Amino acid sequence: MAIVYVALGANLGDPLQQAENAIAAIEQIPQTSVIKISPFYRSKPLGPQDQPDYLNAVIKIISELSPLALLKALQTIELNLGRVRKANRWGPRTLDLDILLYDNQVIQSEELTIPHYDMYNREFVLYPLFDIAPDLILPNQVPLKILINKVPINNMTFW
Repeated sequence: MAIVYVALGANLGDPLQQAENAIAAIEQIPQTSVIKISPFYRSKPLGPQDQPDYLNAVIKIISELSPLALLKALQTIELNLGRVRKANRWGPRTLDLDILLYDNQVIQSEELTIPHYDMYNREFVLYPLFDIAPDLILPNQVPLKILINKVPINNMTFW
């Protein structure tokens, strides 16, 4: 079983309900179980500021699925919960599920990048991750507890 960390983000509709629905759907993925859920945070959008604040969280799961099979399952959940992929990369969304870490693997492919692109600089990823895995050592051998001290929490608050 692989240990996997998945980021959740939503800022359209009812973000809390979307996150809860996503977690319940992840529990239904074959050979996969949710182990821990971080607190839910409110953060400012990364891109255009003329959109609602985001709900962000990180969950720890275990899964027997390959990284690509898990990615496809998560993308199916996004679609089933109303995600519409638009050209605007930083635009609002009903749900975003991103694989942050998959065991200690480093993957660079067209479909999937692990560790997740730029996660080391995003407070809305690092702080929820720290809440559930404070002793985590990242694939680049940097302890999360050192990295967290380099990234300010900015305006994040609990949801």
